[in-house]
Amino acid sequence: MKTIYKISVLILLIIFIPSCKKGVNEKLETNSLTVDLIIYNAKVTLPNEGVFAEAFAVKDGKFIEIGTSEEILKLKSDRTHIIDAKGKTIIPGLNDSHTHLIREGLNYNTELRWDGVTSITTALEMLKEQAERTPEGQWVRVIGGWGAYQFKEKRLPTLEEINEAVPDKPVYIMYLYSLGYLNKKGLKTLDYDETTTYPGGVIELENGKPTGLLVAKPSALVLYKTLTKLPKLSHNEQLNSTRHYYRELNRLGVTSAIDAGGGGQYYPNDYSISKELASKGQLTVRTSYYLFAVDKGTELNFFKDWTGKLQVGTNDDMFKPNGYTYSGAGENLTWEAADFENFLEPRPELKVSMESELDSIITVLAKNHVPFRLHATYNESISRFLDVFEKVDNRHPFLNKVRWIIDHAETVSDDNLYRIKKMGGGIAIQDRMLFQGEYFVERYGVEAAKQTPPIKKMIAMGIPVGFGTDGTRVSSYNPMLTLYWAISGKTLGGMSLYDDTNKLSRYKALELLTNGSAWFSNEEKVKGNIKEGMYADFAILSEDYFTISEEKIKNLTADLTVVNGKVVYAKNNFSEWDPTMPEIIPEWSPVKYYGGYQN
Repeated sequence: MKTIYKISVLILLIIFIPSCKKGVNEKLETNSLTVDLIIYNAKVTLPNEGVFAEAFAVKDGKFIEIGTSEEILKLKSDRTHIIDAKGKTIIPGLNDSHTHLIREGLNYNTELRWDGVTSITTALEMLKEQAERTPEGQWVRVIGGWGAYQFKEKRLPTLEEINEAVPDKPVYIMYLYSLGYLNKKGLKTLDYDETTTYPGGVIELENGKPTGLLVAKPSALVLYKTLTKLPKLSHNEQLNSTRHYYRELNRLGVTSAIDAGGGGQYYPNDYSISKELASKGQLTVRTSYYLFAVDKGTELNFFKDWTGKLQVGTNDDMFKPNGYTYSGAGENLTWEAADFENFLEPRPELKVSMESELDSIITVLAKNHVPFRLHATYNESISRFLDVFEKVDNRHPFLNKVRWIIDHAETVSDDNLYRIKKMGGGIAIQDRMLFQGEYFVERYGVEAAKQTPPIKKMIAMGIPVGFGTDGTRVSSYNPMLTLYWAISGKTLGGMSLYDDTNKLSRYKALELLTNGSAWFSNEEKVKGNIKEGMYADFAILSEDYFTISEEKIKNLTADLTVVNGKVVYAKNNFSEWDPTMPEIIPEWSPVKYYGGYQN
């Protein structure tokens, strides 16, 4: 019997010991993850609508496990940073699919932002105060991001008011893609007179002399050309300005953005500041960018020069060209195709020569399978653009092979939506009607505005749709306004544009501003959701996005923002996590005194 007992024990040990070792090894393997960050006691937004988690763990810049607070806290080690979210709502980091953050970074510290200001009286007081601290040789400038109907007065400031507020320093104020204001000192400094002309615009005259009002008719070139004449910041000041602008975006929950290029934004010079910061690990918004044809008449040669040369890397350093193998092109492919939305003026009629110019450029892109995007406000323009795409595709098939984008599409028709779907395109939508809805209704009527743009139709048809701001000139860079607009269907002035056939749920609007936007940089599988294996980009919000009133959505900010698993912004209960930032320079910078978006 003893012999049988010993044999039985030996058999059990042979079976049990390896099993124990396996369990121990599995536990050691889990602990060897050395989880970098744990967030617990939260309301974590998950990919399924209405479903939330309590906690998650982050390792090497990615989400590795999501679950209850109890489950996730078991993963902690001595080296794990642990943050109690105090029950607050966490969303995936916001991703602006169409903005101009590279250019704005170069200029942010020079600009007095009226974004969010609620009265002309306050705006003019800010203008006057800033003039007092602005040194000789510099300008007081307000460059976009605001609308007349955000003011309680429901009107624009007058030139008389601007001149009275600032008589002795040059002032330039840009309003959408519609108007520009120069005070008397500004006119004199630029030496503008009755003989001054610019393509795409006019200077208003009174008694044969310029008043200081620049009118974008038929395009915004006159506004851009004037802006390029103003002084620029030094290299170190641009570095500082870009860091603080990216931080401002972090404050609003932004962790990713696609730069669509822009007027006056030259490659590679104007991209060098962001690239330098990326090389130092100092960019805090994942940035992918397109190449923009800046100078009229040189567009084709520009794309010939750069197509096939600027190779796409990874987003590991937070800064990369947008595309697959080579950088994408847009949003301006040729100036002949520029249909600027200025609802204060009639729709611009594109020239007959547009088709041939666009055809030649699309051919270059198609041959190299380069993704592209194209600014297209009006359905009439979109029809002509799509005709060109189809003709080029017959010669050099590219449709459904590269990701191409129609930007804006405010008045796109059902027929053209079907064509875009069939041709494999996506549509990037911004909240420009939030600022200009009243002007659109006045010109085209209430019924036309109800589907401008037809967001729900696009979604129902399965067209890839991403949300963005088109900041910082024609609208604000604040993405919370985009969410508010899509959910409420209202303008900043309170006008209801949409009924339920075109308003989105809070979850769907958020989805389009996170994972939906990731499609446009070919990254929908790696970011935009709080999900195992995806980039750990997220924001703890100041209030619960899902339950607060619609009006409060406009004022949401982040209490804590994390990009690539690292805290890049924090305030209130989380302020101990806030990274140290350099002082804003130059000393007279409006940002130093007012900040950015005015809540």
